[in-house]
Amino acid sequence: MKTYLFVYFGSVLLSLGFTPIVIYVAHSLNIYDDPHARKVHADAVPRIGGVAIFLAMLGLTIPVLLVQNAIGDTLRDIQPQVIALLGVGTFIFLVGLTDDFCNLRARTRLAAQLIAAGILCGMGIRIESVAVGDWFTLQFGWFSWPLTILWIAGITNAVNFIDGLDGLAAGIASIACGIIAILAISSGNVVTAVLMLALLGSLTGFLAFNFNPARIFMGDSGSMFIGFMIGASSVMNAHKSATLVALALPFLALGVPIFDTAFSMLRRVLEQRSMFSADRSHIHHRLTDMGLNQRHVVLFIYFVTLLAAGLGMFMMVTRDSRTVVVLFCVTLLLLLVFRIVGAVRLRDSVTRLKENLQITYHRKEQQHHFDNAVMLMRNARTFDDWWQAACVAGGEMELAWISISLQARDGTDRTLVWRNEKVNPDPNDLVDITLPLRQRRGDQNLRLEFASIAPHGSLELSSHHAGMFTRLVDEYNLASLPEVRRQTRSETESPERKSDVRSQTSEVRNQKIRRQTRSEVESPERKI
Repeated sequence: MKTYLFVYFGSVLLSLGFTPIVIYVAHSLNIYDDPHARKVHADAVPRIGGVAIFLAMLGLTIPVLLVQNAIGDTLRDIQPQVIALLGVGTFIFLVGLTDDFCNLRARTRLAAQLIAAGILCGMGIRIESVAVGDWFTLQFGWFSWPLTILWIAGITNAVNFIDGLDGLAAGIASIACGIIAILAISSGNVVTAVLMLALLGSLTGFLAFNFNPARIFMGDSGSMFIGFMIGASSVMNAHKSATLVALALPFLALGVPIFDTAFSMLRRVLEQRSMFSADRSHIHHRLTDMGLNQRHVVLFIYFVTLLAAGLGMFMMVTRDSRTVVVLFCVTLLLLLVFRIVGAVRLRDSVTRLKENLQITYHRKEQQHHFDNAVMLMRNARTFDDWWQAACVAGGEMELAWISISLQARDGTDRTLVWRNEKVNPDPNDLVDITLPLRQRRGDQNLRLEFASIAPHGSLELSSHHAGMFTRLVDEYNLASLPEVRRQTRSETESPERKSDVRSQTSEVRNQKIRRQTRSEVESPERKI
């Protein structure tokens, strides 16, 4: 116990000492997090607080490896795994620190997290089995690799995404570290206990400077490092105890950032945006929009996290079905909180999902129609063929009408109009588009007009139809039609007539040759 207290309070003191130094360095190097639309702070704040957290944690973890007691001996027994964990944790910290300076792409950060988690799996730190009381035990086999990688990367990004208000991520991570440390001590996993107590102490000292109004932010170097270490340490703890509680309790302690990340990803999928795109719809943004100030929002989320983690600790004394019941009830409680603040709307999500499925099906169907229209356009040899193919394509792509203004060879103007007799759309659901249409004759483009129908009022589908038809008439315009040249009189004659003429010409030539040869034979002196 003395070692545990030494690790915690020692890391607190180191964090309190390192953080002011990091603030000074950040001011000297002008490393700030500038305010913008997605930020809630009004002034530029130093953003490399993760350096203080990282140094404070390692400053206590590494010396414990050298302590000559039972804890030190246990750490040395699994020294390769501990070194691997601290090594890849350092790698993640450096990736986050690089992002604080250079703004790395989200895909690059994710790739680094996956690689680091894969290395831990290779070192044997994996979720290989989970025992659900005395009922049954799940053996994951080869699936332990993707499961562990997904767990570590998910928690890393969850902590990173929740870091939106002063002290929010640091406070939630502190609660999670404390819960995992208690669980590890109770199960005799001293390695996880030391790691979590060291991280808890460094976060406690950092919060003195990070709570509202914050003098420094942890940045991606801090949030990624903290999330990765919590995820990896929970896996190490679950690897030893192999019980449902070993994973369920950290899950509940981090329930707010985990569900916030999951719902954010769901929103982006439903809105057909990139999974890595930024938004302002996280739970802390929702609470701020409801009128709460920063401190009240942070304290409210602290309370929800403590409540979920505290109720989840009943799983440590329950058995069999009661453990599952506790997990289920606390999970419902967290979902209810998100529903109340409006971070998730089930009915709206289902409606949007149906719309997206309908749009996807409609696009596949329109692609089939487009392919058929391409074949018709390719086979067009005259303007009439081209116009007929365009009208057929317009009908299949749900256009209301098509018109084209022409000028005949005699200089008269005329307009061709095709109307879709199968539909009777509301004029308010039509999107009118005018396109320049290239032609062979003259330098001036023709004018093609058409109206696209918005099916079910969806402008997205209407613009998709219009885009496909525009692509069709642009790739296969009038200038792409083959040249039709006038045939000469000899080309218009029948093949039989041409053959007769050639035969007569050959016969006349042969007769001339025979007469010339006869005369030369009869009068040789004439030749002399």
